[in-house]
Amino acid sequence: MLATPADNPYEEPRSGRLTAWGNALLAGLVPPDNAAAAVLGDDEVHRVTGLPGDEPGEQHGLTWALGRLRVLGVQGLRLALPSAGHPLGLTGPAAFNERAMGAGEAVLAVGAPLGLVPEVEVFGPAGDRSATVLWRCSTVNDGPPADVPSLYEAERELADGLREATRLLTRLDVAGAGPEALQALDAYRRRGHAELLAPGYPARAVRVLESARQVSALLTIAAGSHGAAVSASEMAARQSVLDPLRRTARRAQVAAYNALVDERQDS
Repeated sequence: MLATPADNPYEEPRSGRLTAWGNALLAGLVPPDNAAAAVLGDDEVHRVTGLPGDEPGEQHGLTWALGRLRVLGVQGLRLALPSAGHPLGLTGPAAFNERAMGAGEAVLAVGAPLGLVPEVEVFGPAGDRSATVLWRCSTVNDGPPADVPSLYEAERELADGLREATRLLTRLDVAGAGPEALQALDAYRRRGHAELLAPGYPARAVRVLESARQVSALLTIAAGSHGAAVSASEMAARQSVLDPLRRTARRAQVAAYNALVDERQDS
């Protein structure tokens, strides 16, 4: 079963883990094996294919692939979290953008025109699932990523977004979202900051990412319950509020994960 970040909004996107720990590795802040283990997380295995010079179908482990990217001139990694009508973080071409849209995430290299899109295969029974990930590398356009804010802009936008999301939830029958959603949100909240980002990231990036993930979790609860929106017009009005907040949260996540490479380039 193929999976995308939308399947579990409480979990960190795999492209986020690759971006954060790949940046820490490229900055010389963590050893290669530590970075690869952090990207792997609870998954069964990650492989990378399509790197320049690869034979068709050739695959590599994360440690080797990250080292190869460095040799190819990659200086950092940036996250993309695109959705329909919003190519957030992408640069093209169209074929790459389409694959990234289908996955809901991608990683773009800084210093070499390369991008990676994960194909996630989930297996196992409910409650005991794992996944294998194949990262497909291909050439991308060398240009500015679409619609990515600065970390400062993202923090400012999120402050308003979090207030609006909280206000919206107070008007809903949150219990209508169901016990599973509420339990997942409670588990997410209890995790705190410990697993956010990687060594070397500024404290502001951690704050922004925590707020962005909180907004995303709250929006998932709101979207899963009709709550106080009992008429079609009320439901449509609520959705018109949720969509911009969801976009704000995704933009902030991208800004947070990109902060380490952006900070190095600005220094």
